[in-house]
Amino acid sequence: MVAVVLFQGVDAVDVTGPAEVFSTANWLLRQRGREPRYEVHHLADRAGPVRTVSGVRLYADETFDGWRLTPDTLLVPGGIQLTDDGPVPVIDATAVEWIREAGREARRIVSICAGTHLTAAAGLLRGHRATTHWSTVDRLAAEQPLVQVERDPIFVRSGHVWTSAGMTASLDLALALVAEDHGAELSLEVARIMVMYLQRPGGQSQLSVPLARSGGGRRDLRDLRSWMGENLDGDLSVPALASRMSLSERHFARLFLADTGITPAVFVEQLRIEGARRMVEQTDLLPRQIARFCGLGSVETLHRVFRTHLGTTPGEYRRRFRPAQQRL
Repeated sequence: MVAVVLFQGVDAVDVTGPAEVFSTANWLLRQRGREPRYEVHHLADRAGPVRTVSGVRLYADETFDGWRLTPDTLLVPGGIQLTDDGPVPVIDATAVEWIREAGREARRIVSICAGTHLTAAAGLLRGHRATTHWSTVDRLAAEQPLVQVERDPIFVRSGHVWTSAGMTASLDLALALVAEDHGAELSLEVARIMVMYLQRPGGQSQLSVPLARSGGGRRDLRDLRSWMGENLDGDLSVPALASRMSLSERHFARLFLADTGITPAVFVEQLRIEGARRMVEQTDLLPRQIARFCGLGSVETLHRVFRTHLGTTPGEYRRRFRPAQQRL
């Protein structure tokens, strides 16, 4: 049984995305002669239409006060308001109070996007690792010092608590729940039926490095970063990059940090990690080829990078993305 929390200003995708995954899983279970697992209930302060942030209306068929069951899965979607001061998560006080009560007995607590802020406000994330939409992750870290906030993954599992980044990451998290409940094969079949291009593991970044760092003000540094992304197997050391820019090493490093917020060495590392990740996803290249093309040097370094930054191995990563392909 899945209890989904609704409130005014909720994001429609956070609600409907997981619901579609669960519905498809139920259909497949019936096809295989098994009982459907997912009975989804939508609850709000009042029964009836609930206006989402996009204006689409969902429907709450039950109320917080009238609910008398213990949910197996408590699913908390989010909502984000775009203000002059930036994105602000919607915090519905009535919903938070009900989440606090229901979460004490639920077997599994799942927060989607800015729903992590609601679950944290209910006190259910203390001592847990968690993530949320990239636009509000700093706010979560500042407001919830007892939560171990992870800024990069698309979803995180911490004991019985699951949290995800925004929008379509809700589909990835829902597929992971199906995999936990019924195995990876059923989860992958759901993904195929829903024509999902990839079933991403939780360690995948919310943003690509070029997208995340594209906002710098200096065009010459933007051009340099694009060139770096096209030459991962080249010499991307500070001396080489400074020479290319006709700057001293110290001055170049200072300008790069001011423009991007990270050092050249960290940026190069992130570029190479992303390059390797994409090659694992999208090609049949062997590990030694990927390591060489991305400037990582050796297969051992490739495996170390994946374990450290993605929490998995290249082989497992490729298996999750391309289950029919040969494993590394």
